[in-house]
Amino acid sequence: MQMHKATANILVEALPYIRKFYGKTIVIKYGGNAMLSDDLKMKVVQDITLMKYVGIRPVIVHGGGPDITNFLKRVGKQAEFVSGLRVTDEETMEIVEMVLIGKVNSEIVNLLNQCGGQAIGLSGKDAGLIRAVKKLAEIHKDGRVETADIGYVGEVSEVNAKALNDLLEKGYIPVVAPVGVGDEGESYNINADYVAAEVAGALAAEKLLLLTDVEGIYKNYEDKSTFLSSLTETEARAYIDDGTISGGMIPKVEACLTALAEGTRKTSIIDGRLPHSLLLELFTAQGIGTEIVR
Repeated sequence: MQMHKATANILVEALPYIRKFYGKTIVIKYGGNAMLSDDLKMKVVQDITLMKYVGIRPVIVHGGGPDITNFLKRVGKQAEFVSGLRVTDEETMEIVEMVLIGKVNSEIVNLLNQCGGQAIGLSGKDAGLIRAVKKLAEIHKDGRVETADIGYVGEVSEVNAKALNDLLEKGYIPVVAPVGVGDEGESYNINADYVAAEVAGALAAEKLLLLTDVEGIYKNYEDKSTFLSSLTETEARAYIDDGTISGGMIPKVEACLTALAEGTRKTSIIDGRLPHSLLLELFTAQGIGTEIVR
């Protein structure tokens, strides 16, 4: 009997949040270990399907860096990075498209459809969804900033929000691979965090959720008591400037700031290693991870 009461209490606790997010668009950046573990992968898919069936409009933007690196190794090609960005020559770009669109995207779509999610896979080339321009890598050296051409690496110049909204209105879950298209039809490899931010901004999403492999943001990562459950834009920028936020967390925080500046209401960086992390973030009073708000 106690177990039944506990289950009922959980459902009642979720009610105000289901009401709050009903009819709202939520963009999920899906990456990290949550994509590598079959068990976690299924739990993420179940979370997203449940979100849809309680009236939320989820949009997924996924990464796939480890899969790309593994395939490059299989064909005898060494992965190379400059300032955290993958050097992407013409051959690597072909592999990026093949892996992200042909493998990762189709796997996510298939899992969602098995759970009843009605997902549709997309890349930036579909309906001109993600227009892109070349991005140069910035190299910080001896107090100077130099730039380097690293091939077919891009940044988002425009998102076709109408195409995504049309799919959402028809009850589909868009699953977006972070491949953009240039003015001459050329393909660009784009950081999935930044694509998710631009998509969230273009859709004026209620929330952007970035799944990652850490609990969130700490003032001092070695001291777990310094966990930050909430930050304002101003605080987040200050922590980047003073080095509190560093390394791989910088692009995730920058993505949150971009989304907020372009119309997203709230953003959160959450631990995708935690089973059902999406439901815990959305439908519980305490939530998880670090929220960055206007």
